[in-house]
Amino acid sequence: MSKLESVFSGYVCAPYLHSHESISLKESWMNSKNIESLYFVTGTFSSDSKPYFSGATNHYLLGKFKDHTKISKDFTIHNQNKTSFVFNIQDDLFQRFLIGDTTFVSVYYMEPDDDENIFSELAHILLRRDKLEKAGFGTLSTFSLIPDKFTFPYSENIVVLEIVSEKSHQSVKKYCDQTVRDVTRKGLQMTSLMSLSILEQLK
Repeated sequence: MSKLESVFSGYVCAPYLHSHESISLKESWMNSKNIESLYFVTGTFSSDSKPYFSGATNHYLLGKFKDHTKISKDFTIHNQNKTSFVFNIQDDLFQRFLIGDTTFVSVYYMEPDDDENIFSELAHILLRRDKLEKAGFGTLSTFSLIPDKFTFPYSENIVVLEIVSEKSHQSVKKYCDQTVRDVTRKGLQMTSLMSLSILEQLK
């Protein structure tokens, strides 16, 4: 099977606008076998990524899915004026079990790098961070009825981290900032794209 034919799991982040379309999408994902978990989250974009995503908003539905092709089909029906984000995880850097629930999902992008060892180097650094339960490397696709003005140039180099912590979202954000500094000190460039603070688990 070629890479183009592969089925990827990952994360989908759709704006929740209290509109008919948002409510319809929520109900669809609540009943979908493709969506393993569904959350209501607050999204915060970094100053580096904001210029690319003028269609960003504050509140999102965050879903963990099994099959990215089914998510693409969802957006042929439930596309909205604000941008939706799909993160297809093509390489699992690591996954481990931590006691507690995921409270924060942080997304980053990296500069293109031909070094074949970058995945193992990045995983080795991230494994030292005790609140990280899962880390994956993949790609970004966006969906919107109104396309953004600029093309995001790093969509093929996305890193997604799941964080388990009982501390405040502000405290967890500082923890993520320190994680980025640890990566940077090792010579790798990882830049924040967006932070997703989980407010409520819906499924």
